[in-house]
Amino acid sequence: MQTLKYTLVDVFTTQSFGGNPLAVFHDGSGLDSKTMQQIANELNLSETAFICPPKRQQNQISLRIFTPQVELPIAGHPTIGTAFVMAYLKMLPSQDKLTKWTIEEGLGDIAVTVYKDGEKISKVEMIQPLPIFGETLTGQALVADLLSLPKSELDTRFPIQTVSSGLPFLFVPLRSLAAMREINFRMDVWERHFSGDRDRQHIFAFTTETEHEESTVHCRMFAPAMGIPEDPATGAAGGPLGAFLVEHGVIKNREDGSYSILSEQGIEMGRPSFIDISITKKKQKYEEVKIGGTAIVIGQGELYVP
Repeated sequence: MQTLKYTLVDVFTTQSFGGNPLAVFHDGSGLDSKTMQQIANELNLSETAFICPPKRQQNQISLRIFTPQVELPIAGHPTIGTAFVMAYLKMLPSQDKLTKWTIEEGLGDIAVTVYKDGEKISKVEMIQPLPIFGETLTGQALVADLLSLPKSELDTRFPIQTVSSGLPFLFVPLRSLAAMREINFRMDVWERHFSGDRDRQHIFAFTTETEHEESTVHCRMFAPAMGIPEDPATGAAGGPLGAFLVEHGVIKNREDGSYSILSEQGIEMGRPSFIDISITKKKQKYEEVKIGGTAIVIGQGELYVP
């Protein structure tokens, strides 16, 4: 029997039982993919992460990320949460104010920065792949049916469009917070019209009306294809969301080409989450996409594997 140690964190929050929960296994080097998937299914969190040795000596770790149903090539809250755990447990050397690490993920090398204020980890930030804009969906009535909303609740000033920074999400702009609260995701519509298309399997609804004054957008994300009915905080969607907001003028243009966005999510689930998004776009070209946030350790444990 093998004993696996893990740390449980809530990511994109400063309060226990907020944010997105994540189990980080300290050593996944002896596990095969099937066992990792079984563990993720057993824990049934949005994602479970396994720290493994890096394939390239100059990098710090390799990270494998699983939802209850699938392995992901990149993900936001597992990357942020794992870096937080490594700094918190002092698994790797870190500097006083900021430390830069490179984490190998399925999609490639991901640059991560850990910011510290004394012994406190104040923020973890990751650079995401530059955004790729996909199809614009014209079936507004179908999308409204998917969310159990009247078609009039769609914000037609902006398109319904797929954007990806490693994982594609279909972004659906809504007019109001009231509409966001009324969403009732219809699995029958999703299975018939969305489940077979990888570019629009993951549904990300947002509005510029927010619960918190400092927030830019209020969000909800539904990913049945990952085994996630609703996600309280979706880091992988942060970069694409920021790019969508910039591309379509949802937020005001800045002369220096830099944009700072705060996304609130998970409020309807009772797990308020806040993701910092930074976009740099100059001369019509996206130069950098970053997301960041903090986390809180809420537990640790052991799992026994035959």
